[in-house]
Amino acid sequence: MFEWIFLPEAWIALATLTALEIVLGIDNIIFISILVGRLPEQQRQKARQIGLMLAMAMRIVLLLSIVWVMGLTEPLFSVLGYAFSGRDLILFFGGLFLLGKSTLEIHHSLEGVEEHTSTSKVATFGAIITQIAVIDIVFSLDSVITAVGLVDYVAVMIIAVVAAVLVMMVSAKAIGDFVDRHPTIKMLALSFLILIGFTLMGEGLGFHVPKGYVYFAMAFSLAVELLNIRVRKRNKPVELKKRIAED
Repeated sequence: MFEWIFLPEAWIALATLTALEIVLGIDNIIFISILVGRLPEQQRQKARQIGLMLAMAMRIVLLLSIVWVMGLTEPLFSVLGYAFSGRDLILFFGGLFLLGKSTLEIHHSLEGVEEHTSTSKVATFGAIITQIAVIDIVFSLDSVITAVGLVDYVAVMIIAVVAAVLVMMVSAKAIGDFVDRHPTIKMLALSFLILIGFTLMGEGLGFHVPKGYVYFAMAFSLAVELLNIRVRKRNKPVELKKRIAED
């Protein structure tokens, strides 16, 4: 089981897969950060931890069920000449769920819909954990199939997944707080999730979308928005001085 320890190529594969899993986990972090942002402050960290623990558990379970996972790529039925597999269905409906959820979150942000009563907050916590678990299945499946395509040793896959999720746990709060402090970043993140939802649906329908293009577009948009935030911060003292002078 541990014969890979003495193989240099296994360590290279471990480093590569860990980096890739961290990149693929960005989707998870964004989704979790936005969802837990609707919870009371004292519940957010707990929800983040539960969500990421579920993500790690889901990936490990799928890795240990490798035969079943690879069986999901086998055709189940055909529609108009295209054969749908279990993986296609999970990706399509997962993308549809992500698309619908992101659209609703944008609506909540624009309309200012908030939960008021303590009962609704408790219900919201349970509902949000459920939503995180549902989307974890989709992201985990994509992540595990990627891992299987890169590495031959299950132990290496599990170590890479655990390392990636630990990095996600460390960075999730900082990312969530940053998104909460900047409404434009939150809207941009929701737009990313809509893009990812469309991409997953396309994958489920047989349209391969190179993820490099998607991540480049996301990184470029984020970089532009970070520059905008910096410019707005620099302009605030100038605007304040103008208002004081006018008064």
